[in-house]
Amino acid sequence: MRVAVIGSGPAGMMAAYQASSRGLKVTIYDPNEKPGRKLRITGKGRCNVCNNCDIKTVLSNVTSENSKFLYSALNKFGPQDVISFFENNGLKLKTERGFRVFPESDNANDVADLMWKLCLRNGVVRKREKVKSLSELDTDAFIIATGGLSYPLTGSTGDGYRFAKAIGHTIIPTRASLVPLESSDSFCADLTGFSPKNVVLKVYENDQLIFSEMGEMLFTHFGVSGPLVLSASSHIQHPENCRLEIDFKPALSDAKLDERILRDFSYNLNKNFGNYVPSLMGKSMADIICKLSGIDPEIKINEITHEMRWNLINVIKAFPVHISGTRPIDEAIVTKGGIDTKEINPRTMQSKLNKNYYFAGEVLNLDAYTGGFNLQIAWSTGYVAGMEVLNG
Repeated sequence: MRVAVIGSGPAGMMAAYQASSRGLKVTIYDPNEKPGRKLRITGKGRCNVCNNCDIKTVLSNVTSENSKFLYSALNKFGPQDVISFFENNGLKLKTERGFRVFPESDNANDVADLMWKLCLRNGVVRKREKVKSLSELDTDAFIIATGGLSYPLTGSTGDGYRFAKAIGHTIIPTRASLVPLESSDSFCADLTGFSPKNVVLKVYENDQLIFSEMGEMLFTHFGVSGPLVLSASSHIQHPENCRLEIDFKPALSDAKLDERILRDFSYNLNKNFGNYVPSLMGKSMADIICKLSGIDPEIKINEITHEMRWNLINVIKAFPVHISGTRPIDEAIVTKGGIDTKEINPRTMQSKLNKNYYFAGEVLNLDAYTGGFNLQIAWSTGYVAGMEVLNG
């Protein structure tokens, strides 16, 4: 029995390995020079293999509304199974902050190379070609693992959606997720490279709070990025209707921050306000804080009014960033949207519309936060597709 796997990403290679382990003749189709091209650049080249957590935690980090679809797949091949799989096959792993799992070598190529080595050991054949139509392939079943639309240079160009539509599947509209945000605020460019840590980022869409979390972010020439921003982006529907608020002092209430500022002021009564701000907010933020609070940097601290002081507190506790859009989808880590999971059997990854089609990975309408959870989706769905394809 023959299986054609379209795509050699994590889901595709896992599916190919599992299917070939069952004695099926597997051919992977992928035009890239090396298999796993996108896998080789994940985690900034380090590859966050998965998250060292339980199944419940994975599901809580899946941002798609249909997260329950993954329950069966995760029970068959969850985070601990992924860790055991790689370590039992000779790849040493380590767990870092946030329970993120990486290869000890910090080299994503080691993950991709191992997966392909295992496939070759099982006799998997790879044809370096781009499949234009599935009808041209002579096979008994297809596993579609083509990825989404993010990082198109790695081969994720939406072919899987086209193949799915051809047999009647519904495609949930796609957009960028885990993607940096653009801002028209000029101070973002002025702050390029500034990476505040332990701040609370709040996101409002149409003045409704849709995200609030503590962590790290980054100012860039186009707007904002970093872990907090990427996670926030997965909740945003219409970025042009969004605004951000950054709390630079989340450990202090407004009243406590006011007490600190008053105490500082008492020691610096004759100092210019502009010369004081760096001690409170850092040198890079000083000019911007003065501008947004409306306080003249040349004014003496003993001349600052109660109203001015509270303007300062409001800027520090709710620093405003206006969002104009997201970066292009080809800069996104993952794609939100894709093949409607209602039309896929969650226990087998088989199409409910055509028994010869199976789907795995990012091509499905499934996405999650950063931290190894998106790769977990790929490993789990790929595993199930490989184990269930042509199974009876």
